[in-house]
Amino acid sequence: MEKRDQWKSRTGFLMGAIGAAIGLGNLWRFPYQAYSSGGGAFLIPYIFALFTAGIPLMIMELGFGSKMKGAAPLAFRKLGGKWEFLGWWQVMIPLVVMTFYSCVIAWSVNYLFMSFSLGWGDDAGRFFIGEFLKLSSSPWEFGGLRVNILIAVLFVWIINYSIVKRGISGGIEKACKFIMPLLAILMLIMTLRGVTLPGARHGLSYLFNPDFSKILDHRVWISAYSQVFFSTTLAVGVMIAYSSYLPEKSDIVGNAHITVLANASFDILAGLCVFGLLGYYAYSFNIPFDEVMTNGAGLAFVAFPTAISNLPMNDFFKSLFGFMFFFALIIAGISSSVSMLESFASAILDKYDIKRDRLIKFISIFGFFGSALFATRAGVFLLDIVDHFVGNYGIALIGLVEAIVLGYVYKAEKMKEDVNQYSSMKVGAWWVFCIKYITPVALSYLFIQNVISEFKAPYGSYPISALIVFGLSVALGMFVISHILAKKPWKKGVFSKNN
Repeated sequence: MEKRDQWKSRTGFLMGAIGAAIGLGNLWRFPYQAYSSGGGAFLIPYIFALFTAGIPLMIMELGFGSKMKGAAPLAFRKLGGKWEFLGWWQVMIPLVVMTFYSCVIAWSVNYLFMSFSLGWGDDAGRFFIGEFLKLSSSPWEFGGLRVNILIAVLFVWIINYSIVKRGISGGIEKACKFIMPLLAILMLIMTLRGVTLPGARHGLSYLFNPDFSKILDHRVWISAYSQVFFSTTLAVGVMIAYSSYLPEKSDIVGNAHITVLANASFDILAGLCVFGLLGYYAYSFNIPFDEVMTNGAGLAFVAFPTAISNLPMNDFFKSLFGFMFFFALIIAGISSSVSMLESFASAILDKYDIKRDRLIKFISIFGFFGSALFATRAGVFLLDIVDHFVGNYGIALIGLVEAIVLGYVYKAEKMKEDVNQYSSMKVGAWWVFCIKYITPVALSYLFIQNVISEFKAPYGSYPISALIVFGLSVALGMFVISHILAKKPWKKGVFSKNN
C-alpha cells in the first residue's frame, strides 16, 4: 500500500480547509440572506448558529477524519460496516455539485475577459439572460451548447485536474497557500473601495440597522442555520477527507475554530463589499435598494456588473474593479472545487487499487461531459433544479444523519476526549449538548420545512417532469449508488481480519 499523504504544515491545512469552506455562495448568498432576514438582526441568529452548529460540527468532522485516517466511506466503515453507505452518500454530493459548480466558475471566466471592455453593456440583465446564456424557455428545451461557456468549463476542469492529481501536499496545499492570501487581498481592496463610495452608507444601513421584529420569526433562525451549515462545506466528506491527512498530534479544536470563523469573516467582508457598492448605485440613481439587491447568480452577473459600469471613475478603473471581482469569484470557486474533487477521489483511493493521476484524469473527463449539460441554453434551469434537490434533500438530510450517528453511535462523549487530546482549546459538556441535541433539532426542522414547501407548490414553477428527472432522481440516485459502492469489497490490506 502507498504511504498516506500528509499536510506539510498547519498553515497549509488551514488554507486548504478555509479555501474549501469559502466559495461562490459566500459572495452572493450571505448578503441576500442578511438583507431579507432583518439586516443587523440577522447577525444575532447567525452568530448563535456559528457557535451551536458551525464550530461544533466542524470539530466533529475534523476529529472524526483525523481519528479514522480515511475519507468519509473508510471512516464510517471503521465505525461499522452498516455505516459505510453514509460516507459514500456524502462524497456523491460534491461529485454532482462539481458538474454545475464548474459551469458557474466558467461564467466568471467569461466575465473576467468581458470586464476589460465592460462587455455586458448598458443592460446587464438583458445581456446575461438573452445574449450570454441565450436562455431557453424550458428545462426541456436544451437548444444546443454555448461554446464560449463550454470552453471555459474545460479550462476549469483542467485546472482542477492539474492541482488535485499532485495530491494533498504537492498540489492542494501549495495551491491554497497562494490562492487564499490572494483572495483575501482582492476582497479587502474591493471592500475598502465599496464602503468609501458616495452613498455607500445607504446600502450599509440595510446590513447593520437591525429590524428586531424579525428576530422572533422562525424563518430567520432557519436561514441563519442554513447559511452557516451550507457555507462551511460540512456533511459532504470534504472536511473528513482533508483532516484524514493531518499529522497525529494536531490541534483539532483550534483548527475548527479558525476555519469556521475565517469563513464567517469572509461572509461579513462580502456583505460589506456588496452592500457598499449596491448602496452607492441605488442611492446615486435614486433606485429602491430592493430592486438592486438580488439573490444568487443575479447578484454576481447582473447587479454587480451594472453597479461597476456606473462607478464614479474612468473606464480603466471600472474595468480593473470588474477584473478583481470576477477573478475573486474564479479563485474562490477553484479553491472549493478542488476540495470537492479531492473528497470523492480520496474515497476511491482508499477503497480501490488505482493510481491517483489515472483516477483524477478519469473523474475530470467524465465530469467535463457532465458539466456540458449545464452549458446548454437550458443550463440555468437544470442548475437551479439540481442544486435545490441536492442541497435541500441531500446535504441537509445527510448532515442530520451524520450528527445522529457520530453523536450517539460513535458517541460525542468519546469524540470529546479524542479532539481534546492535542488541542490547546478544550471542548466540554456544551459541545456534546450541541452535537447531540441542538444541531439535530435545527437540521430536522430545516429538512421538514423544505419538504413542506415542496408539497405546497412545485419548486420554481418548473414542470413536474423536470423536477423528477433532474432533481428527485438525482437525489435518490446518490442514495442508491452509495449503497451499491458500500457493498463492493475493499482492496487488500485496508482491514485486518478483526475489522
